[in-house]
Amino acid sequence: MSPAMNIVLPILAIASTAYASCSVSGTTTIQNAGDATQLATCTNTFSGSIAIETGAAGPIALDGIKKIDGDLVITNNSIIQILSGDSLEEITGTFKLDTVQVLNTVNFPKLKTVNEIIWNALANLQATQFDAEITKVSNLDIQNTQLQSLEGINLESVDKVTIANNRYISSIIMQLGNVTNALTLEANNPEVNVSFPNLEWAFNLTFRNCSSVQVPSLATLNGSMGLYGNTFEDFSAPNLTKIGGALAFASNTELTNITLPELTEVTGALQIANNTKLSEINGIPKLKTIGGALDFHGNMSDVELPALNDVKGAFNLQSTGDIQKACDDSFQPLKDKGKIQGNFVCKGSVANPGGEGSTPTVTGAGAKKTGAASALSIDTNALGLVGLAAAFLL
Repeated sequence: MSPAMNIVLPILAIASTAYASCSVSGTTTIQNAGDATQLATCTNTFSGSIAIETGAAGPIALDGIKKIDGDLVITNNSIIQILSGDSLEEITGTFKLDTVQVLNTVNFPKLKTVNEIIWNALANLQATQFDAEITKVSNLDIQNTQLQSLEGINLESVDKVTIANNRYISSIIMQLGNVTNALTLEANNPEVNVSFPNLEWAFNLTFRNCSSVQVPSLATLNGSMGLYGNTFEDFSAPNLTKIGGALAFASNTELTNITLPELTEVTGALQIANNTKLSEINGIPKLKTIGGALDFHGNMSDVELPALNDVKGAFNLQSTGDIQKACDDSFQPLKDKGKIQGNFVCKGSVANPGGEGSTPTVTGAGAKKTGAASALSIDTNALGLVGLAAAFLL
């Protein structure tokens, strides 16, 4: 063997070993910081998943790797405090952090693309550092953390979002243009401000326990939208024209105004219920068709739906206020003409206004009974929009 080959062969062997360590068929388990350092030879792509052992101590630095073609997972670890990677730009699988009790630093300054982010039970994680901003995620699920904001997670589009039980989060602001499956925000900081200024198209939207919700560009909603237990005073969707499922406003204690000036059709049910301070419903002037039921109950003194011409389900309007003129002049004629196809109840001066199926009790001497209630009774806030739509279409 020539002297040159004596040199080349060992180099090739080393290169082959390094390449093999960067491409695995299963999961590589990191037990300590040294194991993470060894992966630094994978300066481009690590093909395979990386799991950090439950007993691994930190800091864990996945420096050098630009792409993980697989998952990055830490579960049930009560020791690690710092997780980082100075070059990582993409994770093609799931970035999962579950029950990592003392983790307080997540620092990936170049990370932009992740298939799924699933974080849960991170009792000490108050902030993250994603300087380049994560803009592409299919599924974002963040629950039970101490995050104060989602700075650095600024998605352009997403299939599904769940952000729940993050009691310190003060704002959720993203450049989202569309949501293809569902977006659910609930039980976060009661003062959380939500803004999606570029959101034009969505399937299902659910907002609970928010202090403000801004969706100024929303034009198309193919599924349902529910707003429950929020504390904002106003809700406006100035460009929304049609809702392909149900629409519900329930138990929003400070709500005084609903403005949907271009909305013409709700394919499912329309519910406005138990919004204590909502005295007027007059901000939906172009609504013509409700494919399910209409269920309004609360403290309204003025209800106006001047374009309404077709309600395919039941009609239930009960209020503590005197709305009898609206019942007699606007809604009873629709029932008489067969444009309200289901059971019909329209009554003001009711002691305890209730949903479809409840028996209204008149308190005012001049109140007039109109129609009769059906036997259907639904707790829509508990069932959510799917149950609401299904039940009202019976």
